[in-house]
Amino acid sequence: MANDLSHKRFEERREAAIEAILDIDPWLSNYRNDLKLRMDNLETKRRLLLGKEGTLSDFANGHHYYGFHRTETGWVYREWAPSAHLLFLVGDFNNWQRYTHPLHRNEHGDWEIRLEGHDALKHGQRIKVMVQYDYGDHFKIPLYCHRVVQEVHADGSIDWMGVIWDPETPYEWHDADFRPVKAAPLIYEAHVGIAQEEGVISSFHQFVEYTLPKIKEAGYNAVQLMAIMQHPYYASFGYHVSNFFAVSSWFGTPDDFKYLVDSAHQMGLSVYMDLVHSHAVKNTEEGINQFDGTQEQFFLPGGAGYHTAWDSMCFDYGKPAVMHFLLSNLKYWLEEFHLDGFRFDGITSMLFNDHGLGTNFDSYAKYFSMNTNIDAVSYLTLATSLVHELKPEAVLIAEDMSGMPGLCLPPEECGIGFDYRLALGIPDLWIKLMQTDDHDWSMHKIYFELTTRRPKEKKIAYAEGHDQALVGDKTLFFWLADEQAYWHMRKSDDNYIIDRAIALHKMIRFITLTTGQDGYLNFMGNEFGHPEWIDFPRQENDWSFHYARRQWHLMLDEDLKYSYLARFDRDMLDIAKQEQLTGAQGMQYIRIYEDRKIIVYRKNNLLFVYNFHPENSYESLRFPTNEKGAYRVIFNSDRSEYGGFDRIVEDIVYRTEPMDDIDWDEGLTLYVPSRTCLVLKKLSDKETRALDLNVEDTDVTTAEEEQAAVDQMVRAEQMAREALKEKKKG
Repeated sequence: MANDLSHKRFEERREAAIEAILDIDPWLSNYRNDLKLRMDNLETKRRLLLGKEGTLSDFANGHHYYGFHRTETGWVYREWAPSAHLLFLVGDFNNWQRYTHPLHRNEHGDWEIRLEGHDALKHGQRIKVMVQYDYGDHFKIPLYCHRVVQEVHADGSIDWMGVIWDPETPYEWHDADFRPVKAAPLIYEAHVGIAQEEGVISSFHQFVEYTLPKIKEAGYNAVQLMAIMQHPYYASFGYHVSNFFAVSSWFGTPDDFKYLVDSAHQMGLSVYMDLVHSHAVKNTEEGINQFDGTQEQFFLPGGAGYHTAWDSMCFDYGKPAVMHFLLSNLKYWLEEFHLDGFRFDGITSMLFNDHGLGTNFDSYAKYFSMNTNIDAVSYLTLATSLVHELKPEAVLIAEDMSGMPGLCLPPEECGIGFDYRLALGIPDLWIKLMQTDDHDWSMHKIYFELTTRRPKEKKIAYAEGHDQALVGDKTLFFWLADEQAYWHMRKSDDNYIIDRAIALHKMIRFITLTTGQDGYLNFMGNEFGHPEWIDFPRQENDWSFHYARRQWHLMLDEDLKYSYLARFDRDMLDIAKQEQLTGAQGMQYIRIYEDRKIIVYRKNNLLFVYNFHPENSYESLRFPTNEKGAYRVIFNSDRSEYGGFDRIVEDIVYRTEPMDDIDWDEGLTLYVPSRTCLVLKKLSDKETRALDLNVEDTDVTTAEEEQAAVDQMVRAEQMAREALKEKKKG
């Protein structure tokens, strides 16, 4: 009877969840049975893992059971290796004798050994586990090892070693008063290793000393760190993870990483980690692949378990022990390192059996088919539920190129539970446009890509991320400036190509941020137009670090034009925070003039006007405002401190007027120079009344002063055109 009642309650919740998502997105109505399957599979997995009343937090404790732990009398080491024949613990503690310390098999494929005496294992000792299968001895890194280091032998060979991590004095945190940002994250994506000028692998401590202050000063409120989980090949960018519970030793120790997170928190910065649960490195010695001698321990059997495009292994998300391992991994990083969220990498690869390779997701049917990995959908839903159970304020970002429905809806609305989707289509759009003449850019396509979203779905927008900066591509600024960036970036050097690059770089970033986005992301250095690309040391480039660094001196040199872009980016973020520009609420389309390359939209009491035309400036651009009022320019990209030409005077007031001749109730007429964006703020009722009454001692411009200012701007434009002609002749 109790089971019948429980099932009935689940069915009621399921139907309510399906109705909720259908109310949000009626186009899903033809896929009700698929949504039912999504909910049923999730409930099956939940009951399998948790029973009737268990919680995800209680379940995801593998790191508290497996691995190395002190006991009252010594140590215990446990491992999960269901298909192994025998396991032996070896290391510095026993002079690497192979067979003196066997583990004993328990239930469910678990193995255990207890060592008496608190000095049986010591902090810093090297350690491995020898696993016997296929009639051979195979040395492995313990699955839950917290530190893994590289050893280079005299003959040039490389070995990876597990290390006992048990410092005498635990790390002391200082972030008790920190409150992470949940709404409107302004994210600085960074890679610790390439964060310094010097051609070496940078450390966590160097990142704290040199890079975190730059991020704080630039105005970002969150830092997203790549490559934090242990990976044997530095040039993999951290995406071929070998040891899921170990901090990357390329940059320092676990305590060094805690110091970084703690320091960021003390600066008011949230810290998100780039999480890789979409695949794992195929290596069998330093990785988890074939730990017990079988591919099926963690990964799908046969060819399904191998990702041909990534040369890596694909998890079996339907296997309870695998879900236990991955969910425990999430809890470990949250508990141990005080992280504030995750950016889940490679979601599309997880959601579809063909990993989404070559698939054009142009119909809903492609989200609900035999190609969909329903077990991965369930795992991701459990993962987001666990994180929000442990830390409700945590931010979860999904990197998904497919547009899976419900990805950013809560489970009670038949969703997968992410807070934000990374807007991958936006940087793809900008890179495509970089390869065309901006005379041919479509304003409608730009606006559509920037503003389109699924109902109730939040997204993190960005103009370019690490993918666009990698070798084989170029940063946006280098697409725009190319080789001219090598020769004409001094402020005393006039160059038309550089002027164009600076103008468009600013406009692209500003429109990407302000078109109703819920958050914004920038990759390290791109805010000031970092030139060239990123290329890690590898055999193909003779192990060079030349492109695996950040040239901060370019931004810091006030004689170079990079400082223009850095200042613009900082002020852009300031106005976004001051005017609360993030979020779709209050966003309103006003007008697009395709032939004139003009885009106008409103956000609350602000008007945004863009002129993307390469040459044409408009002395009397007319557009509707949909309401009566007076406006003043509060921000524009043409300021000289941003590398502009000061063609816009900001201390005049623009008043709406009836535009009956073109069927508009109210509209504005203003001067908009080429390749410029500007923001006008509506005056308050009090300011407007003062303007109407022409009250003395108010900061209101008279009609004569306004006309004089417009004339001044037109003269400045004419001078700029003459200068442009001279540059082109040169």
